[in-house]
Amino acid sequence: MSSSSQTPLRFPASLPSTEPLVTISYPHDGLWIIELHNGEDSRLTKRMIDDAIRPALDLVEEHWNFNRGSSPTTRSKDSSGRDSGEGALIIIGKRSQDKFFSNGFEYESVKGNPAFFNETANPLIARLMTFPIPTIAAINGHCFAAGMMLALSCDYRIMTDGSRRRAWMCMNEIHFGAPWPLSFAAILNTKVSDPSVRRRIALEGHRFTPSEALAAGLVDRLATCEGTGAELGTENVLQEAMKLAKEVSVLPKQGVWGSIKAFLYRDCLETVRLDARTHSMLPTARL
Repeated sequence: MSSSSQTPLRFPASLPSTEPLVTISYPHDGLWIIELHNGEDSRLTKRMIDDAIRPALDLVEEHWNFNRGSSPTTRSKDSSGRDSGEGALIIIGKRSQDKFFSNGFEYESVKGNPAFFNETANPLIARLMTFPIPTIAAINGHCFAAGMMLALSCDYRIMTDGSRRRAWMCMNEIHFGAPWPLSFAAILNTKVSDPSVRRRIALEGHRFTPSEALAAGLVDRLATCEGTGAELGTENVLQEAMKLAKEVSVLPKQGVWGSIKAFLYRDCLETVRLDARTHSMLPTARL
């Protein structure tokens, strides 16, 4: 998106305007948070993606562009004196609970739409994988199927340590007889380098505990979540994600974070952008 000359956007903002499914907040300069709240488990429906997550990403990029100006020489400083081209985005599951990050696609709303991957899911994946500021998935609970792919499409992943409530990362299609779309295979091959780990994910449907996910390189850090109250576990994950955001937010200030990723992930992106309508999907309980 091009740099905006409009009045700065107001936060928090909820999308869509009626029965919102995400909330975008801006807690301090250079940090945006997208909270997913499509029910308790944030299923990734067509409406969730097309009317909430993708417009939310556009809004964040528009605000970042507004902050940074059109070039490094014209950028102003933010209220803390930092270069206003800095920034990071956190995506987190519903903050009032700590059971789910996202439970994947809602199959009933996907199976009747042959253009779903081509027009909805794959553009979201490509958008995240080329987003111009660092993206951090704050995995505050179970991260299943397309929810795991959403997390892998981000640049970094912080996960609850499972000390308060168990949480798994899992691609369970093998257990329900659902073939993968090409985009899922492309993401896995790009983001997970160990063939044995890829086998456990795709062909065994292994449920990775937080400690297993960390050891396998699926997540970058775990957040300690001991204590009482559902909010506490999730807020600890968010706080750990915010620490990481502070560390990496300087990286996009020269404006090349997204363009470097576009070349780094070129092969994956070419596969993601293939027409997925020819990919036959079998009925399953969850994708």
